[in-house]
Amino acid sequence: MTTVMVVEDDPAFLTRFCRIVASDPELELFAAVGDLASARQAISKATPDVLLTDLGLPDGSGIDLIRETARRHPNTDIMVITVFGDEDHVLASIEAGATGYILKDSLPHEFVDLIKQLRTGGSPISPVIARQLLKRLKPRGIAPAICPTEETPLSAREAEVLGLIAKGFSFGEIARLLGVSQHTVISHVKKIYQKLAVHSRGEAVYEAGKMGLI
Repeated sequence: MTTVMVVEDDPAFLTRFCRIVASDPELELFAAVGDLASARQAISKATPDVLLTDLGLPDGSGIDLIRETARRHPNTDIMVITVFGDEDHVLASIEAGATGYILKDSLPHEFVDLIKQLRTGGSPISPVIARQLLKRLKPRGIAPAICPTEETPLSAREAEVLGLIAKGFSFGEIARLLGVSQHTVISHVKKIYQKLAVHSRGEAVYEAGKMGLI
């Protein structure tokens, strides 16, 4: 059972998200709140598997909640669901620890599948957001494969795993492609996070882009 916490100040959207979670027998509603203070109180008592949060909350920013949750509960997967599609909000969310980023006006019918994808190593992102990130990270000319150098702290295998993460493969898919166990892939990912000083797949890809690795 995957526990899901929803943070949304719009009653209509909050109800909709709660119904989506309740519609699947593999999901369980951990908490449903409409402000930052209530969200902080909820995560201080227990740890949800998934956090779905808006950014514009009445008493603060959802980005602060993302940052705090990523720090206190590193195993919680975080997905932003918002109307904000500008670069500043997207990058700030990823840097804070968000794994997925979905715009409210483009919520897919298969939203439950996105939550499950999040738990299996995926990073669901609205197409318009993905395009925006790719344009920002796209190098000039032909993009070289990730290759460790003296300035790069990653091993050859870690660089290979990061390259596959950047292409959108889940941990399970990476394990099958490399012929190793998913546990081994997760071990590599943890080392990548430590070496790049990040807390999520999205942040790792973002930092790799800044370093010129992708």
